Amino acid sequence: MRKNVRTALATAAAGALTGGLLVVAAGPAAAASGLEGDFNGDGYQDVAVSAPRASVAGHATAGSVTVLYGSPTGAGATKIQTLSQNSAGVPGGAEAGDGFGSHTTAGDFNGDGYADLAVGVPGEDVGSDANGGTAVILWGGSTGLSGGTTVSDPAPSSHDSFGAPLAAGDYNGDGRADLAIGSDQNTVDIYRGGFTKSGGTGGRYKVTTPVLKVQGNDIFNLTPGDVNNDGRTDLLVDGYEGETSGDYHFNANYYLPGSTGGVTTSGARKLPAGIISDIGDIDNDGYGDIVIGNHWDAASSSAGAAKGGAVQVVWGTSSGPTGGTGTLEQNSSGIPGTSETGDAFGWELSLGDINGDGYDDLAIGSPGEDLNGIADAGMVSVLYGSTSGFQGAAAQSLAQDTPGVPGGNETGDGFGGELLLTDATGDGKADLTVGLPWENNSDGYVVAFASDGSKINTSGRGIGLTAAKVSTSGTPLFGSQMAG
Repeated sequence: MRKNVRTALATAAAGALTGGLLVVAAGPAAAASGLEGDFNGDGYQDVAVSAPRASVAGHATAGSVTVLYGSPTGAGATKIQTLSQNSAGVPGGAEAGDGFGSHTTAGDFNGDGYADLAVGVPGEDVGSDANGGTAVILWGGSTGLSGGTTVSDPAPSSHDSFGAPLAAGDYNGDGRADLAIGSDQNTVDIYRGGFTKSGGTGGRYKVTTPVLKVQGNDIFNLTPGDVNNDGRTDLLVDGYEGETSGDYHFNANYYLPGSTGGVTTSGARKLPAGIISDIGDIDNDGYGDIVIGNHWDAASSSAGAAKGGAVQVVWGTSSGPTGGTGTLEQNSSGIPGTSETGDAFGWELSLGDINGDGYDDLAIGSPGEDLNGIADAGMVSVLYGSTSGFQGAAAQSLAQDTPGVPGGNETGDGFGGELLLTDATGDGKADLTVGLPWENNSDGYVVAFASDGSKINTSGRGIGLTAAKVSTSGTPLFGSQMAG
């Protein structure tokens, strides 16, 4: 999914790259698959992993994106590609502080059957406008991502951090992928499908969202998904709301439905607070259900409850997110672990059908989890969907001390700081990629797991900076954001 860089999220909650290819083995696709997130059209979904603070050619925090291409043996097993603004055909050039890859989203923007990757560069200087920000589309093709096109900013002088965040979806139901782009305002620019490599689009419109306008940090996340099953993508907008406590503005999420005209505030609905969200069909009733991570929340309503985090579930209906809500926490029956202050349960979320039963399953990151006396080692809980919600009895717990998981628990690694469920092995079942953005003093690290057909196989593949050809200079935060 479609999320902010973790350092920015913590604040909101308070708180020599080559640019080339590393190919072990690869075969070009005979025809494009049309699968979401399949950049080379070979029938396997791929995983784009950001290192938004990576140094590129000596430029600190310029940022890069690494693609772990899918294959029968999993993400990154046969082909890994790293791109930056110094890569051939990518617009711009690597500069200090650009943050290329701070936000990404996948979609087939030009309708050629290959998934493309939209990349936010929120720190990009636009002319004399420092940190004005930009967004570029990296184009998919039979050999993977190559080249790129800038998405024209309609008003570069009226905001900063354009390209933060991004969300692809078919908001008007015309069968073409649209692109929603945020900035440091409370508005979202939505570009209609019909993108071309020369810079054309199908048009553009602006939506003023219900979140509070707080200059410098307005919209934290945009999450797309069809909640009411009308064939049009709806959009969740996360940001501040008007209620305040001293200088602190409370977090809020709003549901904005898609329509024949695109995203609209008509029918907008306020949802529970929480910075990270995802949309999927948990109970297999045809409607998109919403999960929202509130990682700073008290684990329960009881007096003195530990602030270990919670996940809110909002059930979808034909009228949108009106089917009621529920709460998941580590003190809930069947969920691994126990709620403790600072666990950050719900820091990261991803939905996907791991066992192929038609019910979406949920991976929950708790990067602040202490394990065996090791602070903030991190843990991931995997819950399995059913007609009545999640089956606690089938839940899994993954950490770096789980047999088969590369590495070992270390202080501050934050296993589960980023998650993505997507079908990298092409068997019709979702596989899990886990980010550890703070591994090795914030170098970052990624572990790719595969579904064994009924659950996540705990034997994972570790991918670090060497395999990704990302510089170890500074704090790259490799694995802090993913899309596919």
